[in-house]
Amino acid sequence: MLSPLPRVAVLATGGTIAGACVAGVSYQAGILNVNDLLGVLPGAQDWVSLHAEQVANVGSQDISAAIWFDLALRLQELAADQAVQGCVITHGTDTMEETAWLLHLVLGSATPVVLTGAMRPADAFGADGPANLYDALAVASDPQSQGRGVMVVMDGRIHGARDVQKMSAGELGAFASPNRGVLGSVSRRQVVFHSSPAPKLPQLPDISSGSSSAGSCFPIHAIQTMARVPVLYVHGDMDLPTLDAVLDAGQDGVVVAGVGHGNASQAVLDRLERAAAEGCVVVRSTRTSKGRVWRNGEVDDDARGFVVANDLNPAKARLLLALLLQQTRDVSQIQAAFNSL
Repeated sequence: MLSPLPRVAVLATGGTIAGACVAGVSYQAGILNVNDLLGVLPGAQDWVSLHAEQVANVGSQDISAAIWFDLALRLQELAADQAVQGCVITHGTDTMEETAWLLHLVLGSATPVVLTGAMRPADAFGADGPANLYDALAVASDPQSQGRGVMVVMDGRIHGARDVQKMSAGELGAFASPNRGVLGSVSRRQVVFHSSPAPKLPQLPDISSGSSSAGSCFPIHAIQTMARVPVLYVHGDMDLPTLDAVLDAGQDGVVVAGVGHGNASQAVLDRLERAAAEGCVVVRSTRTSKGRVWRNGEVDDDARGFVVANDLNPAKARLLLALLLQQTRDVSQIQAAFNSL
């Protein structure tokens, strides 16, 4: 008797992969539904059993914490179903790395979760969505994917949620993992990983993580709202009144997308130091797409009370900080969590 086909749940959220031409603009994201996307994958049902759900249908610039939480809760339910070998999320590319990282932090299951999307809409000549979705199904259904956390599959490459970044506004090969490299590759349903599964989650010394049975230090059921953490983009001749307006609005924390090694002018650093002294947790990251912010490098982080994001980009540093702030405001513990990644 033949063994049953691996079962993969496909959760659709919209994006360019579900986009099509409309009057007035070149295309609109989120026109097609999940069944439309799966309907152009001839032969896929010969090797995988599909379960499809439409969670949202938006461009990923409109992704929200509410959608993130809905996705996380549904993925947690699917992971508890022993019949499901993996999950695929179709998603817009603009904030795909943020959704992947958030889910990576709040999900504790070994069940593979793979995000994919497209750089060209579904009705464009040479649309890349079908090939990316086909590859994502192959990765999600492969036993090697167990325990690797949340991944992104685009253009035949498998990226980890921690390191993946969208590096180009419009090129097909828009995604890279510039600091630590890709996890593997996929072609014609052949999945190759370059390393064994790595540790998944930040280590939080002396912080109660809630339900340890979930396998996550940020259990989704314990998260009610996201802490207020904006990203501050540093540039030359920076306007202090604008910075004052952001910080005076009552932020829980702020991530500084600094120049170079996470730097900023002395006036900006002094204002941020004052914010840190008043209880706003300040994390220094870099606006560059590659590289590491070294603690006490060009900036005396110890004296100013800052945290450094190391090589985590500003958008992902924001999400990690927003979750950490629900458990602690101790900058040494927050720094230790960033260091553990």
